[in-house]
Amino acid sequence: MDRRRALKLGMGFAVATAGVLAKAQPAIPILDAHIHLFDPARAGGVPWPAKEDAVLYKPALPGRYEQVTHSLNVVGAIAVEASPLETDNDWVLKQAAHHPIVIGMVGDLIPGSSSFGRQLDRLHANPLFLGIRYGNLWDRDLSSDVKRAGFLPDLGRIAAANLVLESANPDAKLVQAILEVSQKLPELRIVIDHLPAASIPSESDARRAYWTNLRALSQNPRVFIKLSEVPVRKGDSVPKDVLFYKDKLDAIWDVFGEDHILFGSDWPNSDHLATYAETLHLVQSYVSTKGHAAAEKYFWKNSIAAYGWRPRKPTQPAA
Repeated sequence: MDRRRALKLGMGFAVATAGVLAKAQPAIPILDAHIHLFDPARAGGVPWPAKEDAVLYKPALPGRYEQVTHSLNVVGAIAVEASPLETDNDWVLKQAAHHPIVIGMVGDLIPGSSSFGRQLDRLHANPLFLGIRYGNLWDRDLSSDVKRAGFLPDLGRIAAANLVLESANPDAKLVQAILEVSQKLPELRIVIDHLPAASIPSESDARRAYWTNLRALSQNPRVFIKLSEVPVRKGDSVPKDVLFYKDKLDAIWDVFGEDHILFGSDWPNSDHLATYAETLHLVQSYVSTKGHAAAEKYFWKNSIAAYGWRPRKPTQPAA
């Protein structure tokens, strides 16, 4: 029997066994730590997605999200910024205010800007505001921007307010920059998104440095990562067999461990590759092999540790 077939049989047995055990366990509530909200029909339009994107260019609002997830035991979600406009922080918070399935939002502010402190204090007055996102998005570069006057002190304000700095679309350069920030501000809570989708350097020294940096980040108890953007296109199709993704997910899981990994769907951006149910099934199949306690951490407990969100309705679990 070849190795791949043996792995597949072993994985199938583990998933089947986990499924049998799950029948004796209560269903795990799911907190989705990465969705996007936007409405192209708004006056003035939106910075993203583009009009040419036939999959995404339609309203992505909490009501639609509830319809997509209503039968999947998804009890809450964190909205992550999809716009560089300061005013869109307020727009997302307004959407969340009327829909308790949204238990918080990660906004967009520019550390080091003249308005940062004022805007941070104003937004932080709303308990649904959980932090900011900064990385490979909106033509920004954390590795160079962190050297600008006022940038690092403003990240210190994020830490002092017990809020989160979240990354955007990591690569080796961004991972190194995040490590440098975490070393200068070890008290800052950091969430690295979309790590399974990160491009790993092919050159041996660069690849070694990439994993060394991730292992160093894993030593900081305030650093968390998301198994988000898991499905990928291979040729003309998107594999739906968890075995296709197992090696990549194992490598990340082995570095960060079950206490620092979160679920994020990346809805509706994920619709380019798979339905919400398909994306969720992939990670459920993978995490089910880790045991019920680890699955609880992945699907909701770790997100409380990372973001400090609070329940807004009875179906949402408390710490």
